[in-house]
Parts: sequence; C-alpha cells; structure tokens
Amino acid sequence: MTLAPETTDLKVRLRLAEDWFTVCDLSALLPGRGVAALLPDGRQAAVFADRTGRLYAIDNRDPFTGAAVLSRGLTGTHGDRPFVASPLLKQRFDLESGACLDDETVRVTAYEVRAA
Repeated sequence: MTLAPETTDLKVRLRLAEDWFTVCDLSALLPGRGVAALLPDGRQAAVFADRTGRLYAIDNRDPFTGAAVLSRGLTGTHGDRPFVASPLLKQRFDLESGACLDDETVRVTAYEVRAA
C-alpha cells in the first residue's frame, strides 16, 4: 500500500523583527530533516520539525566553517534539548536557543517559528 502525502494549507513562518515571513509549506518538513530557506536580507535559515510536530529555526550558516550547511545536519537530543549537528565538523547547536553545545562561546541566531 502506498500512502498519499498529507496535504495542508499551513505555512511555516519565522518572526523577523516585527513581521512574520513565510518560508515554506508545513508539508515540506519531515521529522529529522532540515530545509534551508532564503530570508529577505540574503541570510539563510535552517528549519526543522521534530516527531511531535514542534518547529525550530536557526541560522543555516555554520559559524566554525562559514558554510551554509546546518539544514543538512543530523538532529538529536542532548538530555531534553533538541539539537542539530553540523555535517562538517559535527558541532551541535541547540535548536531552541542557537547555543553551541560544544563551545559555549559560540551561537547561531534562533528564530521564533510557527505554522499558520
């Protein structure tokens, strides 16, 4: 049996300053897989959904290498904190705060995100 993909009109939106910016359809997000989204100022966000449907968004740029690759990283949890590990040097970034779990002096931007 083949299951048809779920269709929805819900959009994933990030808060940028005082406005909400639409980055993709909610159906584009698969648990454990990231999506890169181009923001109006030219930066990129890495957007994730977990198995419970909770959404996260952080800067896509790995601060250790400068490459826009965090959306391609592996997701997991450290204690109860969700993270993504960079696919290059494997540093882990907290998906809620953007803090690097392996170097407390480094962080990436974390965005408020919602589906609406």
